[in-house]
Amino acid sequence: MERLCERDAGYRFIVGEQVPDHTVIARFRRRHSARMAEVFRHVLKMCHEAGLVRLGLVALDGTKVQANAALDANRTAESIDAQIKRMMDEAETTDQQEDDRYGAERGDEVPAELRNRQDRLARLKACQQRLQQDAEAQAAQQQAKLDARAAEEQASGKRKRGRKPKAPDNSVDPKAVANPTDPDSGIMKTRRGWVQGYNAQAVVTRDQIILAADITNAANDVQQLGGMLAQAEGNAAVARDADAELGTVVADAGYWSQDNVKAEQPGRELFIATKKDHEQRAELRDAPPPRGRIPKNISARERMDRKLRTKRGRAVYAQRSQTVEPVFGHMKDSQGAGRFSMRGLDACRGEWHLDAAVYNLRKLHRESVQRAANTNEGARKRPG
Repeated sequence: MERLCERDAGYRFIVGEQVPDHTVIARFRRRHSARMAEVFRHVLKMCHEAGLVRLGLVALDGTKVQANAALDANRTAESIDAQIKRMMDEAETTDQQEDDRYGAERGDEVPAELRNRQDRLARLKACQQRLQQDAEAQAAQQQAKLDARAAEEQASGKRKRGRKPKAPDNSVDPKAVANPTDPDSGIMKTRRGWVQGYNAQAVVTRDQIILAADITNAANDVQQLGGMLAQAEGNAAVARDADAELGTVVADAGYWSQDNVKAEQPGRELFIATKKDHEQRAELRDAPPPRGRIPKNISARERMDRKLRTKRGRAVYAQRSQTVEPVFGHMKDSQGAGRFSMRGLDACRGEWHLDAAVYNLRKLHRESVQRAANTNEGARKRPG
């Protein structure tokens, strides 16, 4: 961007002689990362005014984006605790030596050799906190399983068969890992292997306009459906009108759960795969469509399977991959959005909103150029 401000006529028209340094641009992005969601909504409104935001069918999906951190920088909880203790002991020893040498008036200063370590110490402590929060969340989930089992046994009056789940334990596993470079990031599995990164989410319209964008450090998509659809509806209300409805929502098996089916409501019909994508496509290709009335006592999964096998369900799910996956490919390959340049969940969220806004702007620009070309072509063909 700095080079373009120096040599590109369009950029020079905007900045004049005040060419910003690349560090100024980087600081600007970091300082205003929290406002990028507002920028994204403003661009979405511009797209609506151009007639590009059409609802009726939207696709939700996630993609793994590399963090500004290396996978091999991960450390176990045990090694993080030991390193924090070593650094604290060293800092205390150095502080005491400084007090003895220079007196009390320099006792509140950070020694020069430790100044660069303060930031790392803060990140190590953030790793500790992240690991403790993960342990507490897992303990809460385990307790919820025990409570559900107890309630089921009480309702039936019979003890459930099988081994009873273990009691919850909120202590941190010494072998659990976190990344001191970017403590908010997580280890994510991709088709090409494992990466240190974030799970970037997007809701995309049939015309490949991004309606909502967000990131999470949870590798699984299942907890993201409700929040992403709520965000998409809120953005649609801002860009279009308060009564805007998403219509049909299609998502892959990563979003399937019994609870997520409850997100279906008037104006929002869900088509969520219950199997891995290649298995789902094979079933929709080979299995015959259902016939007759819907059985009364089938489970939520069986009901969704049946809906996907209908003629309409097949047509709807066929549009999922061609709607959202090209958007991710374009953002990563053409915009360089395959790796975050900033660190931390909030900063990377702002960066992802900016990437989504840029993508929508590019769509808007291409549509404007195409319309202008069609208008000029029509004018040349008119007689007289």
